[in-house]
Amino acid sequence: MAKFRNPASTTVLIIGLGRFGSAVAESLVGMGHEVLAIDENQALVDRWADELTHVAQADTTDDEALRQLGVADFERAVVAIGTDIEASVLTVLALAEAGVPDIWAKAITRKHGAILERVGAHHVIYPEHSMGERVAHLLTGRMIDYIEFDDEFSIARTLAPPFTWDKTLAESAPRTKHGVTIVGVKRTGEDFTYARPETTVTRHDHLIVSGPTRVVEKFCNMH
Repeated sequence: MAKFRNPASTTVLIIGLGRFGSAVAESLVGMGHEVLAIDENQALVDRWADELTHVAQADTTDDEALRQLGVADFERAVVAIGTDIEASVLTVLALAEAGVPDIWAKAITRKHGAILERVGAHHVIYPEHSMGERVAHLLTGRMIDYIEFDDEFSIARTLAPPFTWDKTLAESAPRTKHGVTIVGVKRTGEDFTYARPETTVTRHDHLIVSGPTRVVEKFCNMH
C-alpha cells in the first residue's frame, strides 16, 4: 500500500465515500483543496478515482493500514462513515492515536456523537439533524438562508424589515432596539457591502443578521 507523501497544509483526509463524505470531498476539491479519500468499498473508490485528488481502498479500523497511508501527517480528517457505528468509533480512535490534530466525525445519534467525542473527535457533525433544523427555520420564518452554531448563535439572510427602509443603520438602530448585529447589506445588482452606521437600507435589500438564535428569528419575522 503506497503512503501518501507530502500532504500540503490544505490537504484533508476524508474517510467514507457515502453521500455525506463524497459531498464534502467534492466540495473541498471544488474549492481548490487536495483530498485523500479512503473507503473500504472498492466500487466507491473506483467511482471517485477520477474526480478526487487521491483515492485509496483500505480498512480504516486497521491501525497498520492507516499508518501505511501516512494519516499521521494530516492536520485535518473527516470521518464520514455512515451506519457502521463500530467502524466509525474505531476509525476516530485510530486517527486520535496517530496524532491527527483536527478530527471531524459524522454521528447518527447523540449517543454515537458522545462516544466519538470520548475517543478523540474534536468536532461531531449531525448532518440530518442540522439540515432538518435549517429547513424548519426556512419554512416557518422569513429567512432566506440560515446557519446556527453550537452556542445558540445564528447568522441569517433576510429581507430588510420596514422599520429599516430609507434609514441609515444608525437611525434604525437594530442592535440597540432589537439585539441583532447587521453584518452586511446586499442590494440587487450591486456588490455585498459590509454594514456601517452610515449604511442606508432600502426596501428590497437583503440583510445579513447575526446574534442569539431567538433574537435573530424574531428580527427576521418583523415584516
